[in-house]
Amino acid sequence: MGDEEDFSSLPLTDRWVHKVWKVRKAAYEEAAQAFEKTPDEYDPAFRPFVQDPSLWKGAVADSNVAAQQEGMAALCAFLKFGGREGAIRSRQHTITSIVEKGLPSTRPAIKANSLEALLLYIELDVPGPVIEEILPVLSNKVPKVVAAALAALTAIFHNYGCKTADPKPVLKFLPKVFGHADKNVRAEATNLTVEFYRWLRDAMKPMFWGELKPTQQNDLEQLFEKAKSEGAPKQERLLRSQQAAQAAAPAGGGDEDEEMADAPEDEDVGEIDAFDLAEPQDIISKVPKDFFENIASSKWKERKEACEALYAVVNVPRIKEGDFNEITRCLAKCMKDANIAVVTQAAQCIELLAKGLRKGFAKYRSTVMQPILERLKEKKQSVADALGLALDAVFLSTDLTENMEDITEFLKHKNPQVKEGTMKFLVRCLRTTKDVPSKQEIATMVECAKKLLAESSEALRSGGAEVLGTIMKIIGERAMNPHLEGLDDIRKNKIKEFYEAAEVKAKDKPKPPPPAARAPPPGPAKKGPVKKAPAGAKKPAGFGAAAPPAQTATPAPAAAAPPRMGGLGNKIGVPKPGGAAPSGGLGGGIKAPQKRSAFAAPPSPRRAEPEPEPEPMDLDDPPSPEEQRPAPPRMGLGRGGLQPGGLAGRSLAKPVPMDYTPTPPMPPPPSGLSHIERAELEELRDANDRLLKQLEDARHDRSKLLSEIQELKNQNASLIEDHTRDVLSIKAKETQLVRARSDFEAAEQTNDRLRRELDRLKRALSHTEDQLRHANRARPGSPSSPHIGLGVMSPTHDGGIYNDNGYQQQSANRNRMSFASSMSEEKENGGDGMMGGFHQKVSPDPRCHQGGSGGSSGRGTPAGFRQPVEEARSSESLASMGFGSYGAERSSSRTGMRTGASRLQAPSSGAAGGMESWKRAAEVTSQLKARIEQMKVCR
Repeated sequence: MGDEEDFSSLPLTDRWVHKVWKVRKAAYEEAAQAFEKTPDEYDPAFRPFVQDPSLWKGAVADSNVAAQQEGMAALCAFLKFGGREGAIRSRQHTITSIVEKGLPSTRPAIKANSLEALLLYIELDVPGPVIEEILPVLSNKVPKVVAAALAALTAIFHNYGCKTADPKPVLKFLPKVFGHADKNVRAEATNLTVEFYRWLRDAMKPMFWGELKPTQQNDLEQLFEKAKSEGAPKQERLLRSQQAAQAAAPAGGGDEDEEMADAPEDEDVGEIDAFDLAEPQDIISKVPKDFFENIASSKWKERKEACEALYAVVNVPRIKEGDFNEITRCLAKCMKDANIAVVTQAAQCIELLAKGLRKGFAKYRSTVMQPILERLKEKKQSVADALGLALDAVFLSTDLTENMEDITEFLKHKNPQVKEGTMKFLVRCLRTTKDVPSKQEIATMVECAKKLLAESSEALRSGGAEVLGTIMKIIGERAMNPHLEGLDDIRKNKIKEFYEAAEVKAKDKPKPPPPAARAPPPGPAKKGPVKKAPAGAKKPAGFGAAAPPAQTATPAPAAAAPPRMGGLGNKIGVPKPGGAAPSGGLGGGIKAPQKRSAFAAPPSPRRAEPEPEPEPMDLDDPPSPEEQRPAPPRMGLGRGGLQPGGLAGRSLAKPVPMDYTPTPPMPPPPSGLSHIERAELEELRDANDRLLKQLEDARHDRSKLLSEIQELKNQNASLIEDHTRDVLSIKAKETQLVRARSDFEAAEQTNDRLRRELDRLKRALSHTEDQLRHANRARPGSPSSPHIGLGVMSPTHDGGIYNDNGYQQQSANRNRMSFASSMSEEKENGGDGMMGGFHQKVSPDPRCHQGGSGGSSGRGTPAGFRQPVEEARSSESLASMGFGSYGAERSSSRTGMRTGASRLQAPSSGAAGGMESWKRAAEVTSQLKARIEQMKVCR
């Protein structure tokens, strides 16, 4: 008991960290009770824990479960009653301990208080810091802790929603927890993903969906279908800032009704936020280095591969801002490609770029819009779909005003396919845009749609009606009726059908006209003076000098006024006679009514009839002096208005203000000022019309300049293409020139080889002739001397084909030979055996060795004494040079010589045969000479 008394005497902060758990537990309970009894968050009970927030770390992570339960309850009470400052100071010490020690606890009270503490931390400030403290726990090694952290995140997003709490940091961890080995962790990850889907729908999938297993994707899809049927989620707990704003709102609940009305729009915003969920990625550094080279290649496969490589790079949810001018120009040029595969791939790249950059792609719209619209002439549906998606993505980065000029221009295109594609694009723009078009834009679109109604194609006529119906859905039937004048009932019914079926996001809500500002002032001006009517009578008299000048425009005679007013007085039945009126006007009793009636003269209905407009101006203009305002109403509702005495006394008061009329010429200008203002208003309207006309002219000039710029771009592109073709043709010509040079060099080499061969043959023939000359000199008297044949066949300069005299001399020697001497010499030299052996040694012709007649035939051959090797080489070389008939002629000449030799028994016939053979040989030689000369000329 003594120890307990000592413990109770200790300060609360000392007992808070005491080593005995019961003491700590009692301190926690005492603190929680003290917090609940505090009147506000500035109570001294909170001060120790605000100044030293580390005390809460031990309380929420107490080693004793019972003490931990009370410590967690004390923390919840501190957060509930302590305010924002204590929560901000203590959360960095407690959140990690709560997630690791409190949430996985087996006691339901500890678990519930831990979750409540996390929600209170968020309620007092913002969710971001709390989520940042929880995320590192997802990497804890204990599966139970990870599962508890995921359950806490699910509760946070369920209570506060994804609009208050940012889901991006948590979405990055989902693939990791889905791959956890523990099934409880995976189950909690599934619950968290379903909760995200309730708020984000398909916008969250690009962040992690591709990293999940197919089975996990199928399971989640089934759970997503159930979540779709639950309807749109709502935030269940509000932040303190939201609670304060709600309390400050009007009690009628107008804001809540607006929130309920805007619920469908919030769903759309959730889908659009898919772009905001992703982190921007730098893709410029990832573009292949050879992209620009391949995209300009002459081979369509290389261009297609370049577009496919770029598609893989830009296929990300969000793209970081950068310089994409060159890339967009290349993709715009691909729209003119002859290969549709390249066009389709380039259109897909433009679509991804526009979706990844969003508003950042607006500056590249002018580069790609017109080439895409021009390519809509493609009839293949896959290409048209790709181009349409690219146009839609480009439109999302801009607005209808920026695209209106291009759309209206291409709606007048000569190609019906382009018209139809542009018309469909316009309908999609009208359905997608959230801004109501201006009146001028509506007039332009209506005019273009009316022209489409007169087209010959049914698709274009239906498209024009759809455009008009969609516009009617945006601005309403009443505003659209003036634009439909002149159309027949069939077309109006068609437009009505499209109007009823159209779904748009922009709807014109005309504001109610502002209330008239000039109507209320006259009432109070008249009521105020009624109370001041009993005031002194001399004040109106003083103002009579200023008020009557308004009447100076019609200065009725003073003498004529009294009879009129007197008559009125008698007619009304005033108790005082009309004769008393003039005297009364001079007397003091009727003096005040006279002055009041004189001041009230301007608002008289009789004087207001000639000039209805100046009269109100006269009443409104005098109020410049403050004292002048009460006087007119005082006369209108005073005795002058209710009694005839006031009207009768007005004529008597005239002389007094008439004396002052010359001095103030101020009132007439106010009545004329309205005309000046009207004139100025007309001038301003004229100036406005002129400015509008100038603006229209400037727009027209701008459209012309843009068209000229586009034409110049097209010409530049065509020049670039022509330049490319010229470069390719030059390269082809250079290749041909290189080949021709190589062929020329080969021909020169062949020519040199043939020249060398010819020289060698000449040398061989000269050497053979020299040998034969030596042989003839050794036997000059021999009748069978081969010198006879050499004179004809030798191509050397010593004789033969180059010496006609030698041929004649040898021919004469040949004619002098006798048959008897030839026969006797043949017998002396051993007959056929000796001559046959000699011919076998010299001639390569096998026909010369048949039947043992080689001696006689060899003796008659002109070239019989040539060496066989030289003869073979010369024949081959001559054949290679085109003299293939040389060998045949030689063989024929040999045959003729043999025939002549067989007839040697008859001297006369033998001599004639020999002459024919030598003539034939001479002809062959002349042919050979002509061909050699021709070859020299060609060389």
